[in-house]
Order: sequence, then structure tokens, then C-alpha cells
Amino acid sequence: MEAMVKAAALALTAALCAGVVRRGAPELALLLALAAGGGILMLGMGALAQTAAALERMADAAQLGDELVRPVVKTVALSLISRVTAELCRSAGEGGAAAFVELAGTVLALGAALPLAEGVLELMAQLLT
Repeated sequence: MEAMVKAAALALTAALCAGVVRRGAPELALLLALAAGGGILMLGMGALAQTAAALERMADAAQLGDELVRPVVKTVALSLISRVTAELCRSAGEGGAAAFVELAGTVLALGAALPLAEGVLELMAQLLT
């Protein structure tokens, strides 16, 4: 909770500052947004490490192989990266680039999830035999 309050405060401060700076130097406003984004990501690193450890524990408890957990993690990571990148492109006034980033993220996420779909099909086939 504390990290989210800090992240929200940093984001609001950066947004206000970027709004003022954007009038005179739009490129500096984008750099400010990038710096704030980096700071916000750093605030979330502790939770990310806890989440990764919890996923590993759950996978071990369920006796799931790494080949089933890795696609889920990759898909989530691709989704987050493409969303943040698309929003940064939109902030820079590049809506077309944002659309292409989102499309690429979707296609790559589907590709990353294919091993998971194959694993589920194999599991279903084993259960039916």
C-alpha cells in the first residue's frame, strides 16, 4: 500500500510538472515522464520479486514444470511492456507507433502462450486415456 501511495504521488507530481514543461519543451516533458516511470517501476520491484517467488512456490506445490509456468510469466511481461511502451508513444504524439507496439505485443504474447496451450492439450489427452 505504501509503495502505491508513493507511486501515485510521483506520477501526479511528474504529470503536473510535465504539463508545465510541455508548453516550452515537449521533449523534456517526455524525458520527465520516462524518469518518473523508471522511479515508479523501481518502487514496484519488491512486489515483483515477491510475486515471482510465490509463483515458483505454487508451481512447485502443484508439481507444474517450468515449461508451463514460463509462458504465463512471458505473456504477462510482454503485455506490461507493450502497454507501457504504447502509452509512452501516445504521450509523444505517436499514436501510429503505439498501435503497432500493441499489435506486436499481442502477436508476441500469443506466440509465448502457445507452449502453454500445447501443455494443456497434452494434459487433457493424458486425463482422457
